Amino acid sequence: MRILITGGAGFIGSHVVDAYLEAGHDVAVLDDLSRGLENNVNPRARFYLGDIQDRACIESVLDREKPEVVNHHAAQMDVRRGVREPVFDATVNILGSLHLLEAAVKHGIRRFVYVSTAGAAYGEPQALPVAEDHPINPVTPYGISKHTVEHYLYTFSHLYGLAYVVLRYGNIYGQRQSSQGEAGVFAIFCEQILAAVRPVIYGDGSKVRDYVYINDVARANLAALERGDGEIFNIGTGVATTDYAVFCLVRDLLGESHLEPTYTAKRPGEIERICLDISKARRLLEWVPVISLEEGARRTVRFFQSTPESRSAGAAVASQPYRPL
Repeated sequence: MRILITGGAGFIGSHVVDAYLEAGHDVAVLDDLSRGLENNVNPRARFYLGDIQDRACIESVLDREKPEVVNHHAAQMDVRRGVREPVFDATVNILGSLHLLEAAVKHGIRRFVYVSTAGAAYGEPQALPVAEDHPINPVTPYGISKHTVEHYLYTFSHLYGLAYVVLRYGNIYGQRQSSQGEAGVFAIFCEQILAAVRPVIYGDGSKVRDYVYINDVARANLAALERGDGEIFNIGTGVATTDYAVFCLVRDLLGESHLEPTYTAKRPGEIERICLDISKARRLLEWVPVISLEEGARRTVRFFQSTPESRSAGAAVASQPYRPL
């Protein structure tokens, strides 16, 4: 299968590229490198430097590659920047996606896999775990923009017959994650502890998230190539984990069991608790996560231990001033 992955130089997208190549697919990547790294891109994939806001660039890549599937990971993914710059957030995430959707229809794309968000779209849940039919109450522009594209997908399917699948991600962690990205708490804790910097937790450490390991997420993208037409799926584990529990996992794996974090004010706009119901993905995608949090944490810590830049990155994160939403 010929596949174009937007955002394929990023943390998540690059792992999806690897999984698709390993499965025997022909893969091309379009990325503007605003957050991703060209070094992340598998050399077996063809790389195009470009922006999804540039319609001519999209057309050129589709003309040349003639993909059957578009996997859309490219996004403005910084929740805090979305709050500060909602017009920019909407321009990239909504208008950029529309450029891609219109071009996909024009070029006869067979399938469109769209990466959305769970926690940022659902808002503060009414109950846990959260299923896909939970009311959508985003409390940030990022949540609004990512969810809006889901409606466009439904409309394009109705008007033009475009087949699609939506994957609503939980909090993803693993190798290649950046401490500069959203939901990068594993990366932040690893880098700070390796740099001998005392980690900071916003709030009292009881905030709950649903952490899913990157290799399991890549497998969900593989499943979405063949199953789940016109459906929306939560991609998580269904396991609720606190910030403090993640800190303790990382701390202990790095041999710093005596260390305790510094606590500071909770960041406005963050939801307190999110945990996903993944029964629909189990039933229709035939997907379940197989890597436990403990095993995923071990793999992630090993990666940062083997990355020379981790210590300097940890110090840089610690030196950044706190800027609330």
